[in-house]
Amino acid sequence: MTAEQSLRTPATAPGDTRIHNIGYRSYDGPRLGRGYARLSLYSQSLRGSYGLGRSVKSKVLPMLLFVVMCVPAAIMVAVAVATKANDLPLDYTRYAIVMQAVISLYVASQAPQSVSRDLRFKTVPLYFSRPIETTDYVRAKFAALASALFILTAAPLLVLYIGALLAKLDFSDQTKGFAQGLVSVALLSLLFAGIGLVIASVTPRRGFGIAAVIAVLTISYGAVSTLQAIADAQNSGGDAIAWIGLFSPITLIDGVQSAFLGASSAFPGGVGPSNAEGVVYVLVSLGLIVAGYGLLVRRYKKVGL
Repeated sequence: MTAEQSLRTPATAPGDTRIHNIGYRSYDGPRLGRGYARLSLYSQSLRGSYGLGRSVKSKVLPMLLFVVMCVPAAIMVAVAVATKANDLPLDYTRYAIVMQAVISLYVASQAPQSVSRDLRFKTVPLYFSRPIETTDYVRAKFAALASALFILTAAPLLVLYIGALLAKLDFSDQTKGFAQGLVSVALLSLLFAGIGLVIASVTPRRGFGIAAVIAVLTISYGAVSTLQAIADAQNSGGDAIAWIGLFSPITLIDGVQSAFLGASSAFPGGVGPSNAEGVVYVLVSLGLIVAGYGLLVRRYKKVGL
């Protein structure tokens, strides 16, 4: 037999069957279950909201927006300390309203990052092949983006609070204002996270998701502000201005905090909703949060099949 013929000869006969042990072993460790999977997904999504564990390029925008949120607060603190002012230039509850453009841009960039890639690469069914339910996925993603938004909006308030204490401003007044500001941004974080995720979950295209979130948040605020200004110019009264404010996420937050948290209103004329109207603002805000969660669950029950 030549060397060429030996190479063509099969190593085993056609009817010969062999079993190869390649080292597979059954898993006999602890089964961590749904809770651990949900916590892991939450942690991974929260880290991803600031680009942690991802490429340098993914870190640039969220970190830049975080710095942009905090720099004005640091400047205000420096001015208050240098001039020995009796109060901060801006109330805690007003800070997020003033910086709404930065917050909207963050939501628009990170909501699609959180869910659109899973849709685009069709990895959602892989999540549900493990001991994790649709509600677990939605809760983890919702909580992660809301937590990321809370960090973004609460960090500058913390800078203001620490600076106010360093400037030796009244401790009780500053603590009360800081607590009111935290309540306001917590509600804002839940509301914006729900809206952003619902919009982003509609399309697997991240670019479309970014554009859609920006459009919804900015156009709604611009339209409501314009209608409120027209109502104020026509002397339609505060009631008309207050009811118009129900149709924009940022004016919803403004109305809630001006009605119940002692904040000054950004509405035309500086007159916010009354307490009765404020109750409607709270109900609408909570209703939108619950509706956002429900729509996400419904969406992923279809996508996860």
